[in-house]
Amino acid sequence: MNAPVQKNTKAELLQNVVEHIDITSFDARPIIDSMRKMSFSSRDTARAADIFNMALEDKDCSPWLILAGSTSAGGCMHVYRDMVKFGMIDAVVATGASIVDMDFFEALGFKHYQAAGEVDDNVLRDNYIDRIYDTYIDEEELQACDHTILEICNRLEPRGYSSREFIWEMGKWLSEGNAKKPGSLIQTAYEEGVPIFCPAFVDSSAGFGLVKHQKERMAEGKPYLMIDAVADFRELTDIKIAAGVTGLFMVGGGVPKNFAQDTVVCAEILGIEAEMHRYAVQITVADVRDGACSSSTLKEAASWGKVQTTHEQMVFAEATTVVPLIGSDAYHRGTWKNRDKRRWAKLFGK
Repeated sequence: MNAPVQKNTKAELLQNVVEHIDITSFDARPIIDSMRKMSFSSRDTARAADIFNMALEDKDCSPWLILAGSTSAGGCMHVYRDMVKFGMIDAVVATGASIVDMDFFEALGFKHYQAAGEVDDNVLRDNYIDRIYDTYIDEEELQACDHTILEICNRLEPRGYSSREFIWEMGKWLSEGNAKKPGSLIQTAYEEGVPIFCPAFVDSSAGFGLVKHQKERMAEGKPYLMIDAVADFRELTDIKIAAGVTGLFMVGGGVPKNFAQDTVVCAEILGIEAEMHRYAVQITVADVRDGACSSSTLKEAASWGKVQTTHEQMVFAEATTVVPLIGSDAYHRGTWKNRDKRRWAKLFGK
């Protein structure tokens, strides 16, 4: 018997907007305190919260946010924004999708939507809707994001840019009155002097705008800009060297995780002895038995000279379930009020 034909319209599918959780609106301290007396992932989560707070209490420490996956689209976007806003984070290393396809996308006034039950992905394609698990994105709006990146490219001097420098230009563009949604992570980081790095920047909506920029400039016989991945590594290593003591709050794994960890080794290659990351938390569901596919533990990183094992914690949980708790706990404990924002953008004249 043939399956019934689905007649969903685009308007029907894009009805329920994803609402981003506000860590200032609830106090997770009692939950974290209770979890500390439990076992399994609850106790791991509480210890991760404690380690993050230790990093904030350590006035010598510069905490970094390491971000992979799609938690920004799933409702954690404002958690990361507020961590930067309140001085809990001094630098961000993320996937291009987290920064461009999700954060910049919403800064342009677009939304993410909750999936409307089980819908055939071919029906979604017919309606020009992209799916991330149970979250929808309007592909036509995403293409508008691509073209906005093209506009930003075309107004810049044609030369090499680190992803940090290009994202700074995106934040500047938003702050000039172009943001339809104020208070994005990109704009907040720009205003707070917090650099954002995307070591695989073109693996995102930005990549389409950058390719179109280069193709059009090449056809016109004009010079074009490019993303300098080596400059990314050099600049983040410069921050590590300047910071000395660092802590990593990692959501997911992959390229952002290893890129941030490798700054210790890179400093050593440059002849500078840099302390291993003193504090480290990673929230992931990746299994360590999968052949190290984004799942190497923090203890394993110690063998490479990247992370100290004194204050490290793996939390094997889906990140949207625990990131808001750890973020709210840190916000309400208020340790961030006693630390100075490092504003590492100043290292690059920003």
